[in-house]
Amino acid sequence: MIGDPRKHTVWYKQPTGPFAVAIYLVVRAVFAVMEVFPINWNLQTARLLSKGWRLIMPKHYRRTVEHLTMTLGHQLPPEEIERMANACLESVTMFAVEAICLPRVVNALTLSRYVHLVNFDDLIRLTITGRGLILVTCHYGAFELPGHVLACLGFDVCAVMRPMDNLYLNRFLVANRRTHGLTLLEKKGASERAEDILRDGSMLAFIGDQDAGRKGMFVEFFGRPASTYRSIGLLAMRTRSPIVIGYGRRMGQIAKYEVGVERIIYPEEWDAQADPLRWITQTYTSAIEAVVRREPEQYLWIHRRWKSTPRRKSGVEMAVKGPRGDELEIDVAGEIAP
Repeated sequence: MIGDPRKHTVWYKQPTGPFAVAIYLVVRAVFAVMEVFPINWNLQTARLLSKGWRLIMPKHYRRTVEHLTMTLGHQLPPEEIERMANACLESVTMFAVEAICLPRVVNALTLSRYVHLVNFDDLIRLTITGRGLILVTCHYGAFELPGHVLACLGFDVCAVMRPMDNLYLNRFLVANRRTHGLTLLEKKGASERAEDILRDGSMLAFIGDQDAGRKGMFVEFFGRPASTYRSIGLLAMRTRSPIVIGYGRRMGQIAKYEVGVERIIYPEEWDAQADPLRWITQTYTSAIEAVVRREPEQYLWIHRRWKSTPRRKSGVEMAVKGPRGDELEIDVAGEIAP
């Protein structure tokens, strides 16, 4: 068992002034009103609000079009790219509703009404063995739903999260996410607890498509180098934990979802690779790409996935052993990459 979730939480200073309080009260008031109405009504309202978002924050729409054109423009005409960009903004506003409403709506008794499970057989078999599992998903569809569904089914799931800047909103969202037993591990200080959680036979969930900066490992995502964190692969190698790549896809414009397993990466697979860490990182990134390609409009194209560019190396690339035996790259500036 994971135990007391507070033991896995590392709180650090966040803004607590009058402005933070005011924002918190406004958001709580909005969601208090939303709870009066059925979730499908709220999702419809979210789609309508997305139209205003495009007018108020046009740079987000432009970035979405840019990323879609960069990755899919050779396959799709401009008018289809524009349709997808508008659908992407709708998807983000719908997610805001889902993040608050789904933990209160979806539970062990109502799960079959809202969620269709796909390719869960191997995942269930792995959990029966009592070994820890690393769950990886991406900013796609209702991306917090897979962890919530597993918690509803009675599994010990701990999700790594980045806390919000607003302390009061963060506390509200954390309490909401814990409704059915999902526990949370803040990103800052996560390395101190991650291995223990996995060795205890629990599941540790990550969002695996975030930009890791110029010191990250660059692997291909939609044919372009994307900086990706090494931590997932290193953690898997240290603990011999399989990596499960999953997703939560909307089925239409109402509260119906497909929660599925796209790929499971086993230790025996990376043992046979010349560069296991790079192979793991590329393999789960490719699995994420396969998920996104099936319905690209549900992906968070606003996210600056290709923000970082590979750093040019000069001379011979060196490597050293870190304090825990990790192989860490030394870049040209003499800094140790994470």
